[in-house]
Amino acid sequence: MDIFDLQLFAEAGNVVNATESYVNAYTGDTTAFSGDNTLSQELKTFYDTELLENARVELFYAQFGKKQPLPANHGKTVQWRKWNTFARAAQLQEGVIPTGQKFGVSTKTGSINQYGTYAAVSDQLELRAYDDVILGATEEMGASAAETQETLIRDALLVNTNVLYCDNITLATGAVAGTPTSCVTMEASATAMSLLTPDMVARAVTKLKKDRVPTINGKYYAVIHPSVAYDLRRSKEWIEAHKYAAPEQLFNGEIGELHGCRFIENVFAPVLAGDYVNKAGTVTYATYFFGKDSFGIIDPEGGALEMIVKDKSQIGGPLNQFSTIGYKLETNGATILYPERVLRVMSCSSFSATDEAN
Repeated sequence: MDIFDLQLFAEAGNVVNATESYVNAYTGDTTAFSGDNTLSQELKTFYDTELLENARVELFYAQFGKKQPLPANHGKTVQWRKWNTFARAAQLQEGVIPTGQKFGVSTKTGSINQYGTYAAVSDQLELRAYDDVILGATEEMGASAAETQETLIRDALLVNTNVLYCDNITLATGAVAGTPTSCVTMEASATAMSLLTPDMVARAVTKLKKDRVPTINGKYYAVIHPSVAYDLRRSKEWIEAHKYAAPEQLFNGEIGELHGCRFIENVFAPVLAGDYVNKAGTVTYATYFFGKDSFGIIDPEGGALEMIVKDKSQIGGPLNQFSTIGYKLETNGATILYPERVLRVMSCSSFSATDEAN
């Protein structure tokens, strides 16, 4: 009597699509490619489009990154190059050749890693549900892909040491009660709060200008958490986004402008605990202010965000019992190109006691 383990056929790892053949992840055996593909090209294109469009509207940090192509078959690391600047000219002495300045180039490097996830959908759910289950899963995968990339960029920027701490403000009078030098000295009580005020925005913009940070289409941009935006938007100096002279130029999530800086609201902006807690032991917030080309993102050929749908006849085991929906992407998160062009402004908020770290 022959005994077969049918569970082996339910393992997706039996057939892994490799570069030159199918590979069994458990034995290493290879099988030549077959021409069968039960998911029509039209349907795959539709799901790809849904994933990419849903991810794109959720990308806030990524829209400010300097894209660096990485051609296929060129490894996993890219290099950004920037020319060194010259010092100002000195007065010439008649008949004397001055000392020339050294000229060169400095580099920044970044490497990609691969990320991905998937979900399995039973044939019963796919067949009996009122809604298009695969389409619904595709839309949610798009949101997951955006959150993954946004979090990777956000965390990479957090290590930058170009930081301002918001003044502690006496809530009853609006007077400055002190200037913190670390998160643990930031107030978050019922009487005083380290708030991102219009004056702090002006101070941040002034620092960017003094550091000669180039603007993006004439403006600086900041990505701000909704809890911090709540405090800032109560200012009379706030300009609502719909009052812009050219509203068609809005970036994803843009909510308004103040002191030459446009603000992008993003729920994944850093809400920090641990080493970043304030004097009251509650969370603090990081608002990133950006100039042009402040950080780089690798755009890998063949490794961009990809939707992968395997229907039940491809992946569902001996009885075609499930389909899978997933995505994968390659990214470096972010590589800081010019530290002075990314300014992290730390603050507390009216919601510091209730928000959870993200």
